[in-house]
Amino acid sequence: MLKPRERILNTAMVLFHKQGYNNTGINQIIDVAGVSKASFYQHFKSKDDLCIEFLNKRYDYWVSELEQFTAETKTVQEKFQRSFDFLIYMNEKEDFRGCSFLNILSEIPSDKEDVHHVIRTHKNKLRESFNDVLQNDMVSAHIYLLFESAILTSQLYRSNELIEKSKIIVQDILNNSH
Repeated sequence: MLKPRERILNTAMVLFHKQGYNNTGINQIIDVAGVSKASFYQHFKSKDDLCIEFLNKRYDYWVSELEQFTAETKTVQEKFQRSFDFLIYMNEKEDFRGCSFLNILSEIPSDKEDVHHVIRTHKNKLRESFNDVLQNDMVSAHIYLLFESAILTSQLYRSNELIEKSKIIVQDILNNSH
């Protein structure tokens, strides 16, 4: 049996991802996790604290899945092709739910600075990882923007079409940047 903190977090992982942040109440999390209200507040000061923990755990999960998905690649081109294939894989696995970070960003007001900071930090890590591979700020920024917009547009249209087109565009960018 998982400890209450883990049950709360695992419940939030599912509900925030499926229902969204605003549509998920603390009482629902408490009920589904099978914990008391006192237990919830013993582990998390607020729903925002739980949200930050959710974002950190989601980031760790997502990055480890992406790294596993691209681990066997031998070239930069192949790595980025597989990265976009990963988006298709995640869309199929998670029914086009999109990016948890951008979904929450769209739901919370700008004065929730702690949550905004966590989202920016994780997005910056992804940007930096692209630049670490490419060692070219303009090219990595271009591919990062395609990557992010591919996530958004695939969620919007519930289709992988623009991810497939982005893969072709990325291949052209990489072929012309050397």
